[in-house]
Amino acid sequence: MQVIGKHWRQGPLVVLGGLLALYLAVPLVTFVVRLAGSRQTGFSQAGLFGAFWTSALAATISTGIIALVGIPLAYVLARAKGPVSTVVGFLVAVPLALPPVMAGILLIYVAGPYTPIGNVIDFSNTLAGIVLAQTFVASPFLVVVARAAFASVDPNLYDLAASLGHREMSRFFRVALPSASESIRAGLLLAWLRAFGEYGATVILAFHPYSLPVFTELQFESTGLTTTEAPTALALGLAVVVVLLSRARWRVYHSRAEVRPRPSAPPSVAGAPLAFDLHHRLGNFNLRLGHDGASRRLAILGPSGSGKTVTLRCLAGLYGPVPGSVRYGGEELSQTPTELRRGVGYVPQGSMLFPRLTVWRQVLFGTGADAGRAAYWLERLGLKGLEDRLPSELSGGQRQRVALAQSLSRSPRLLLLDEPFSALDAPVRTELRHELRALQAETGISTVLVTHDPEEAALLADEIVVIVGGEVAQAGRREEVFARPASKEVARLLGISNLFPGRAEPAGVLTCGQVRIAVPTSQFLPGAPVWWSIRPDRIVLGGDGAYPVEIVEMADLGTTSEAYVRFGDNLVLHYRGRLPDGVITAVRADLPAEAVSVWPREAG
Repeated sequence: MQVIGKHWRQGPLVVLGGLLALYLAVPLVTFVVRLAGSRQTGFSQAGLFGAFWTSALAATISTGIIALVGIPLAYVLARAKGPVSTVVGFLVAVPLALPPVMAGILLIYVAGPYTPIGNVIDFSNTLAGIVLAQTFVASPFLVVVARAAFASVDPNLYDLAASLGHREMSRFFRVALPSASESIRAGLLLAWLRAFGEYGATVILAFHPYSLPVFTELQFESTGLTTTEAPTALALGLAVVVVLLSRARWRVYHSRAEVRPRPSAPPSVAGAPLAFDLHHRLGNFNLRLGHDGASRRLAILGPSGSGKTVTLRCLAGLYGPVPGSVRYGGEELSQTPTELRRGVGYVPQGSMLFPRLTVWRQVLFGTGADAGRAAYWLERLGLKGLEDRLPSELSGGQRQRVALAQSLSRSPRLLLLDEPFSALDAPVRTELRHELRALQAETGISTVLVTHDPEEAALLADEIVVIVGGEVAQAGRREEVFARPASKEVARLLGISNLFPGRAEPAGVLTCGQVRIAVPTSQFLPGAPVWWSIRPDRIVLGGDGAYPVEIVEMADLGTTSEAYVRFGDNLVLHYRGRLPDGVITAVRADLPAEAVSVWPREAG
């Protein structure tokens, strides 16, 4: 039934589409049949091939002018926002809706006889007049297509290129143009065809020398259809060739015989701590973040939407100097453009690579990238033998390794990593985490890791900054942050699952339901509402524990076990560790006072 229903739904669509295809095909087929049986086609008419050459030459010149100024205009319109770009975009589209004859009238007002321009340059009866008319009516075809193509390029690629040392013009030629090349080629072909077939504006502004459309019109007026077959056949044949060219797939093949140098290990660097004081507004989001680092390995931990990526982009200089101060080892970086921060590497989220570059060209893309060190990092990260592959031919883990090698090939002192492992499968993620940890120890470079994974932060950082809503919720040494979360929200972000409300009692005790729990502090007034937590791995099961408990659920995970343990009537805690031998359900447990964290709770 599902297949039958699918075919039934497609039936009307096929019929409607087929009607249009038939309507387009019938005149072409009719003309070909007429041409095959005709004895007088007009190929011997004087001026035919001259008109064809005039149209082709003028269209080629016009397309060259359109490419020279239209591609940069399309790039600017795609990247710019605001009323000026809106107005310019509207002006570019107007010739598409304007009848060509009216376009010619407009051009007469500007460049016709007796105008200031027309008094200097006579466009009547000249090839220049034809080119001027063709350029006016054909340029939107390229600009509109190229603008859409540039707008579809991932903006993160421009940021990545900037972080690799490429300035605006270099990013245009090395990122924007290659990414939009197929659409630009199609736009140029459309513009050339539109210019070649232009009649109305050409007749009004220039008229002579005859272009092929003007020549055809004159033949039709003087002799009828018979002598129009030849120019129509020439135009149709040319259109077929151009359409075939536009549908061809072009691929640049890089030589696989490139001579690559021997791997050269990078020198060790003395990493320094990073300090920053950021104040940046992005739409309705306000980032207010400061930290004075004491270690070269820092993790910024927070939930989605907390400002982690914005923070890293501020540190990379991608918002310019506005966000505030960024100091590395005492050196102020905020006034240095991203392209000139040679000692800073940036690995954006999502294994961002340039889609048309092979692995080898990816790692050498950065300005100042060293080929020997690039070869070293490819070998060190397990990428040897993949140098000639494109990103589409790599796995997720391989792409992430290439992104790391790309940044490391410039020998940075500071490496900024935006959730580098979030999109990877668990085994690959674990492997890459340990590779990065070994890399940190091997090179000595400073790292700033953005993550939402507390385990990742604990493994790869000595200091942790927890951010919520664009502000610091807690910052400090890794051990201190995990041992004493500053709030209930921080504890949840750190992966602490046992969070419960309670009430403070005298002498360093709190109550949770009917269970009395010793705590390491007596700073709260008796009866004060509090939140408390204990990490699952700090609960002690077995022995002569203070609490009789019941294990309500357990799971053996191989190297460890997980269980849910009931204290009293209603308190159920998550436990992680090795269960005592012989345990089935009933056992005793301890909650060490030094393992319990307590925070104030609003009464309610």
